[in-house]
Amino acid sequence: MKTKTRQLTNVTVTLDETTLEDVRAEAARRRLSVSRFIGEVLRDRRRYSREYDRAMQAALAQKPLKLEGAYLTRDELYARPRDLR
Repeated sequence: MKTKTRQLTNVTVTLDETTLEDVRAEAARRRLSVSRFIGEVLRDRRRYSREYDRAMQAALAQKPLKLEGAYLTRDELYARPRDLR
């Protein structure tokens, strides 16, 4: 089986001390290097963003719901059974 390798590029990230401490702690919990952890976080975020965009496009492509009949009045909409008042 052939595995696909990617060329990795080093980058410099500037973080405040509190954030760096949190990142180091989370990376250690996951038994990852800080670099690998940040890479995974960014990949996950990109994937989520692509999935969200696909879902939004699918939702917008749907035909609008056709509403029929009379709308409820404000009082009907917010009416509660007497035992809940």
